[in-house]
Amino acid sequence: MNFKKRTNFLFGVLLLTGSLLAQNVCVSTPKTSLVLSAPEGGTLRHLYYGNRLSEADLQNISAAEANHAAYPEYGLNAPVETALAVKHADGNMTLQLEVLNVTTEKEGNAVTTVVALKDKVYPFFVNVCYRAWQDADVIESWTEISHQEKKPVVLNQFASGYLPIRRGDVWLSHLSGSWANEGVLTQEPLTPGMKVIKNKDGVRNSHTDHAEVMFSLDGRPQENTGNVIGAALCYSGNYKLRIETHDDEYHHFFAGINEENSTYSLKKDELFRTPELALTYSNEGLSGGSRNFHRWARLHKLAHGTTPRKILLNSWEGVYFDINQQGMDQMMADIASMGGELFVMDDGWFGDKYPRKNDSSSLGDWVVDKNKLPNGIEGLLSDAKKHGVKFGIWIEPEMANTTSELYEKHPDWVLKASERDVVLGRGGTQVVLDLANPAVQDFVFGVVDNLMTSYPEIDYIKWDANMSVQNHGSQYLTKDNQSHMYIEFHRGFEKICQRIRAKYPDLTIQACASGGGRANYGVLPYFDEFWVSDNTDALQRVYMQWGTSYFFPAIAMASHISAAPNHQTFRTIPLKYRIDVAMSGRLGMEIQPKNMTEEEKALCKNAIAEYKTIRPVVQLGDIYRLLSPYDKQGVASLMYVASEKDKAVFYWWKTEHFCNQHLPRVKMAGLCADKQYRVHELNRIDNVPLNYEGKSFSGAYLMANGLEIPYNHKVDYHKQNDYSSRVKVNLSGVKVRFMGTVGTVGTASLLSHTRMYINNVRVMK
Repeated sequence: MNFKKRTNFLFGVLLLTGSLLAQNVCVSTPKTSLVLSAPEGGTLRHLYYGNRLSEADLQNISAAEANHAAYPEYGLNAPVETALAVKHADGNMTLQLEVLNVTTEKEGNAVTTVVALKDKVYPFFVNVCYRAWQDADVIESWTEISHQEKKPVVLNQFASGYLPIRRGDVWLSHLSGSWANEGVLTQEPLTPGMKVIKNKDGVRNSHTDHAEVMFSLDGRPQENTGNVIGAALCYSGNYKLRIETHDDEYHHFFAGINEENSTYSLKKDELFRTPELALTYSNEGLSGGSRNFHRWARLHKLAHGTTPRKILLNSWEGVYFDINQQGMDQMMADIASMGGELFVMDDGWFGDKYPRKNDSSSLGDWVVDKNKLPNGIEGLLSDAKKHGVKFGIWIEPEMANTTSELYEKHPDWVLKASERDVVLGRGGTQVVLDLANPAVQDFVFGVVDNLMTSYPEIDYIKWDANMSVQNHGSQYLTKDNQSHMYIEFHRGFEKICQRIRAKYPDLTIQACASGGGRANYGVLPYFDEFWVSDNTDALQRVYMQWGTSYFFPAIAMASHISAAPNHQTFRTIPLKYRIDVAMSGRLGMEIQPKNMTEEEKALCKNAIAEYKTIRPVVQLGDIYRLLSPYDKQGVASLMYVASEKDKAVFYWWKTEHFCNQHLPRVKMAGLCADKQYRVHELNRIDNVPLNYEGKSFSGAYLMANGLEIPYNHKVDYHKQNDYSSRVKVNLSGVKVRFMGTVGTVGTASLLSHTRMYINNVRVMK
């Protein structure tokens, strides 16, 4: 055995049963275990994944569990689905991998286990790698593929990982959608046949479908009970998830890069590394799986994941392309007066020969339009300093317009098929830059570097990407490597991001891609957050943010207060309701404040002040989803609880509005049973407080019964409408604030949103 570092059982790396030829490998997190059989000279096989096993159970696990190839290869059992398929230089299309050795190494808060495999005949090698986090219940799996054959080997299929899931009443939860309708939750039982979830956009990979799924192993998915396996592919490009239910006792789950039109010619001694597949297991239902993913994300997979985010105003829906110095100064003054901390100038600020007036020109020409901004970015930074807020700016550096100085100078820098006219996107002129080209990588890095070098006071960058790969062709790659285009694009993208983060580690960057097109864990190590959707309608955001929360924490989900009527749905929703929905994520504003009344500004100012008191709980707390809007019971509810269980925020939304209706009473979760929680409503608009305002209740009572929440507000007649948004807070101990909001949609439905906040909890004697 060749160990880099031998670790003990507590870190769960290796268990020897008998001789080296009967070697079991246990990869463990604090609450989970993944067990493999890895006999030298034999096949690497999967034995178990689930709750953490005792040492006694590990001794006999081989007898209790069926085994499957842990990384099945194509060729000698051709009828089944496989993770890896190749064509050797001599044309042979089979593999037969055997275990060479197992090595382990502790790296910070993780233990990495590498099982080295080699083909029995060919000098073809695969390292199957596992990283088990010791401070989060997530195991990352990936492979490293190489060979020493004389000529290139063609990789036809190259999944990151495989997991067998025992058949039964297993349900799949996954996300789909489109522009302005992202994060739509679908839950369905797994049945015989093949379920495929994939993306082929080339740039943005989370609009049509997401690369994250959850498996509920005990029947219809439940939020806080039941055994759940979660999986998230950490990749920014085209992916494919496959679930085959064949004629055996298992569902077979594969995840990795989408190999369609992406066969890879691997040179001798070249290392091909697949993206990580993150796995988690929970016996606390879907919300338990989410809590595992959220903790892992904040600690290890999200830039600045433990630093609370600033409250910002973005200019886009307020002025669109109508950028000017005076208007930006006015918006900065307004957000500062309401207690905001950051102003972001969106699209429309750049272009010299071709000024950016709409979406048909100027991308690539990242110079200030002096007609719009005569004092330049220096003037904007000066105004921001004057108002006591930070300043941020929008860019779309991976793209260009054919109407631009960049394209006139470098038409060879765009993705384009040889012998074909370039296919154009947004505005009839947009093209995608070829990030496989090192010169283009230098240019894109330079967009950020030039801004930050010239204006180091810039605090925030909104990075957009508004076009998919429309035509298959790289003008940089050789003709025989055109199938590498998608993979090399995202390798180039990652190299750029790594360079930016190395030089500007403290810069806040948002991933925006036609809204929520880049909500994935391949992007987020370099980005602080993502724009959930270009749709800011508060009612639809309840659904989109609900689905998105399955895999991504609130700190990463940008959620903004917008205008009424809404710019996407044209729905008119009261401001309080819009505020309350936005406060369930990273709070911001997407509105022109000068169009607001003084009463509306005062309401926003108060809400921003209230949000600052709950920001650590919402952005860093544990989520408990209580009642789903997809259950169509007229109510949706969730809550965030601080890890110490001394603070919490509760949300309650009424989603339908009828006279004399009856709604379920929502029980809370995640509280400490023997602590007392005092109730306080935040952002109250009612003329009289709730009956239980300031009263204390035990965590046991609240989790068994919840609180009776009024369906409507007691306000003056002229302020009544078909929406009611209530934020109630009850939570534990000395101070518990209950913040509630309730709201409705349209004239036929009412959405009530209630937020409960628990502050400074203690046991009441």
